[in-house]
Amino acid sequence: MSISKALDSSALRSISGITKFGFSGRRSQRAPDLSLFAATLAPCRPALAAVALLSLALNLLALAGSFYMLDVYDRVLPSRSVATLVGLTLLVLALYAFQGYFDYIRGKLLLKVGVHVDEALNGKTFEAIVSAPLRGRSSGDGLQPMRDLDQVRSFLSSGGPAVIFDLPWLPIYLGLCFLFHVWIGVAALVGALMLVALTAVAEMRARRPAREATAAASMRIYVADAARRNAESVKAMGMGPDVSVIWDRANAPYRSSQECASAASAGLGSISRVLRIALQSAVLGIGAYLVIRQEATAGVIIASSILTARALTPVDQAVGNWKSFTAARQSWDRLVTLLATVPAKPEAMTLPELREKLTVEAAAVAPPAVPRLTAADVTFSLTAGQGLGIIGPSASGKSSLARLLVGAWPAVRGAVRLDGSALEDWDRDQLGRYVGYVAQEIELFPGSVAANIARFRRDATGDEVIEAAKAANVHEMIQALPRGYETDIGEHGSDLSAGQRQRIALARALYGRPFLVVLDEPNSNLDSEGEHFLTQAMLGVRRRGGIVVVLAHRPSALAAVDHVLVMKDGRMHSFGTKDEIFAHTLKAVTPAQAGGAPAQAPRAVGGDRA
Repeated sequence: MSISKALDSSALRSISGITKFGFSGRRSQRAPDLSLFAATLAPCRPALAAVALLSLALNLLALAGSFYMLDVYDRVLPSRSVATLVGLTLLVLALYAFQGYFDYIRGKLLLKVGVHVDEALNGKTFEAIVSAPLRGRSSGDGLQPMRDLDQVRSFLSSGGPAVIFDLPWLPIYLGLCFLFHVWIGVAALVGALMLVALTAVAEMRARRPAREATAAASMRIYVADAARRNAESVKAMGMGPDVSVIWDRANAPYRSSQECASAASAGLGSISRVLRIALQSAVLGIGAYLVIRQEATAGVIIASSILTARALTPVDQAVGNWKSFTAARQSWDRLVTLLATVPAKPEAMTLPELREKLTVEAAAVAPPAVPRLTAADVTFSLTAGQGLGIIGPSASGKSSLARLLVGAWPAVRGAVRLDGSALEDWDRDQLGRYVGYVAQEIELFPGSVAANIARFRRDATGDEVIEAAKAANVHEMIQALPRGYETDIGEHGSDLSAGQRQRIALARALYGRPFLVVLDEPNSNLDSEGEHFLTQAMLGVRRRGGIVVVLAHRPSALAAVDHVLVMKDGRMHSFGTKDEIFAHTLKAVTPAQAGGAPAQAPRAVGGDRA
């Protein structure tokens, strides 16, 4: 059975070179001191140059309407020439067709620019989202970077950037208005200055409400997601009204700031539209006055009105797009700040396959960005085929130590070594193939059971998945599911029971026959049969020459280990064989019981989420 097709649907699309619409498809060769924005857009320079040329053509073609009306009033009507009217009409229609086509191409180019920015940054953004909790940077809304990238892409793909290419033509249009007559030019210039002033006011008034709305939206989404994930508890314990109060408190600041930002944008947009209409009427009035004074022809009245409206269109569009521009700029600033915190992946050598030992040398660990050690002064060594049980009371540092062993949290001091090489010296992708890990809180990904067991690897085969399932003793359980290995687990594995999720997570940890398997309370949701299968799975790891480390909540989880480490108050209290620890430290079993589960539950054993 092959699951490569199923895995392909879950893979992210790689960044591809864009060859259409003027893209070079090559990475920038500029020096690395370029800003992130310039470096990201560097491959898009041919496309942006094409946008500039199209904007030139579009703004020239936009004059067609003005000169058409000028010729109709000043040439066609006095001469009463139908042939001239037909010729001018056909010409202007052709120019309009070219204008529409060029505008379509420019829109496609800007869409490609937005897609390129998304493809260039979505991998880094996703990595930042995933790694933020491991670096202590997780906020109320951990998915805000994704929304920021969407905002930037949407703005670049919209008509907003086109306004930037149209604005330089404003002085040229104003110059043409002055060529018609100085007073027409003065009216257009005054209108342009008023619209620019409105743009500046829009910037000042929209910046703060938009920033506050984004911050409030993060907390709002965090509360809504927490309520959704705990829907069963909310309903069962009648917490609905109280949770609604929390939601209202989180939603009120967002609604208020969003209202302020929208009101500012809508108000200034209305003023801008009224100003344009009034200005157009004023230009008509000035033109009529000049015709009466015989200082201009009748065609100037209509032509100058159209030209003035076209001259002010970029400024008016800038006012209308200012809200999205402000949001995109703030989103970009947050993205730059976040991506700057993601360290570059160091070049790591490919190390030999793990076969020998795990060594922990006076290691200490703390949660990311928290100046408090949760496990310290831990020293022990295990060789291939051995098993270690880590026990201790709640908040003794067991789970922190587990995260240290698998490299999820870095060592504050000391080192964790596999076959003599520190974890930091390994390429993380290579090391992951030798590590199996089951965390306290089981999280499965949307997809099939097979894809989850295979860790969504594209090169996974059905035989490897079945081998892992049999190693975890879940093959028969999976076969009993509605679609077997192709059963969809649902959101967060909601279509499976807690015990089923835990056993599938164990199969995922055993996929690929990893050398080091770390299990954090793997029997918390298992019945006696499940615990028996868990014991057999751990013994299987030891028999094939691997190392298994289990954090015990219940003593039965220690049946398959031969060493025990006792944690207390965040430090290693004792370490030795299971017989020695139980006989001399916990006084729980006799040496004769070393091969099986302890006869009496050690009182020090407990849950731990430190």
